[in-house]
Order: sequence, then C-alpha cells, then structure tokens
Amino acid sequence: MTTRFHGNDPLWKLRHALAGVGLALLLAVFAAALAGRVLGDALGDSYSVRLTIYLALLTYVVVGAGVLFATVARHETRPLSVGRVATWFASLWVWPLLLAARAGRRG
Repeated sequence: MTTRFHGNDPLWKLRHALAGVGLALLLAVFAAALAGRVLGDALGDSYSVRLTIYLALLTYVVVGAGVLFATVARHETRPLSVGRVATWFASLWVWPLLLAARAGRRG
C-alpha cells in the first residue's frame, strides 16, 4: 500500500532533487559565510562589509537553488550520492551560466 502512495506523490518523485538541493544549499550557506569573512577581511575588515558580502552571496545561492530546482528537478532521477550533492553545490554557484547555456541550445 505504501508503494502505491509513493507512486502518486509528486514530492516522492522529486525526493532525490529535494535532498540534493537541500544539502547543497546547506553547504552553500557555510561557504557563503566563509567567503564573506575572507572577502570582508580583505576589503575592509569591518563587520558590515562581511555581513553585506555574506547576505549578497546567500541571496545569490538561495535564488539559484530555486531556479535550478524549478528547471532541473523533474529530470533528476538518480539516487543521492556525494557526487550528486557536489554537482548541485557547484551548480548553485554557476547557475546563471547554466541557464545561459540552456537558453543558447534552445535558440
């Protein structure tokens, strides 16, 4: 009976993509914090500079997660692995390039 339920549940079909983008986003939050600290220290060594950089990077990856999930998730069927999470993580940082390449293939 649970197998039948999972087959009709749209979130169950997206479970690999949800888990992948969720874990990648969690890692990206830490990476954005580290980058904010390093870049902030290099650019002015003030809390407000570090915070501004962190918030800009965080906004960038959260928007990227939404865009990637909306465009790629329905095609993601491979089971979750370290490699898949690494791919999602890298994609969160280069998502505008991925979208531009995809648009170039269509046109």
